[in-house]
Amino acid sequence: MASQLAFKSRIASTESLAKIFNAQEMIASSHIAKARKVAMDAKPYSDAIFDAVQALVAHTHITHPIFKSEEGNNHVAVLALTSDRGMAGAFTSSIIRETEGLLSRLDAEGKRPSLYVYGRRGVTYYKYRSRDIADTWEGDTDKPGVEIAEEISKALLDAYMKPADQGGVSELYIVFTEFVNMVVQKVRVLRMLPVELVQAETEAEEIEANKTAPLYRFEPSADEVLDMVLPKYIQSRIHECLLTSAASETACRQNAMHTATDNARNLIGDLTRKLNASRQAAITQELTEIIGSADALNKKEE
Repeated sequence: MASQLAFKSRIASTESLAKIFNAQEMIASSHIAKARKVAMDAKPYSDAIFDAVQALVAHTHITHPIFKSEEGNNHVAVLALTSDRGMAGAFTSSIIRETEGLLSRLDAEGKRPSLYVYGRRGVTYYKYRSRDIADTWEGDTDKPGVEIAEEISKALLDAYMKPADQGGVSELYIVFTEFVNMVVQKVRVLRMLPVELVQAETEAEEIEANKTAPLYRFEPSADEVLDMVLPKYIQSRIHECLLTSAASETACRQNAMHTATDNARNLIGDLTRKLNASRQAAITQELTEIIGSADALNKKEE
């Protein structure tokens, strides 16, 4: 059995860790309400512009990059949203695992993916493994602003609009963590471009959709309108993904720190029991030695 000094040292260090974990949990708890509200507030605008773009796809016959990718171009772009900081459980590892699966599927389909990474943890992971990265962004993954969303969307849109012979891509994918609630966060893969048309599941739904199909008049022209819509569509979708990913990161960190705090307290309890057992064993041994010495003295006097 380890010495009492070793047990006391381990208990003291574990208590320090428990305080750190508890502090991180409290910080995450104070941030999660705001992060969740910001993510939920951004969703209606993103959904509205996405529905409008889908309606255009369904009810127009316009040839535009937002609807149809360049034929014969097998280059695609994949954006992975990781975190800058650790202590968030399996948040980043889940994104990396899903990203690796997506890259493998794209390779199997004969496509050539270009990887874009947001978050210091993901950047470090791929650089350590000498993976080619087209572009990276770091900083404030738990509080992303409009500026970073605009910067990322511009880089991806430039890659999408370039011709194939200049390194352009024909599809845009984003891997992120969707915030469902405080307990559930799901890793999702979203294809942003070209926009996919979701077909009606039943004949009744298709008839109803046709009845309510909007009519569009483009001023000054369809191409000019869509050229204006495309950057806003990309930026809004990326910004929503960044915000819901930030909320998920904060929730994951709170849950992970809560579990770590409980584990540290359980370990302290286990170490305290072992310390008490060690102390009791030492006392018993001392008593045994004293009694043995007294018996020896009595026999000597006799």
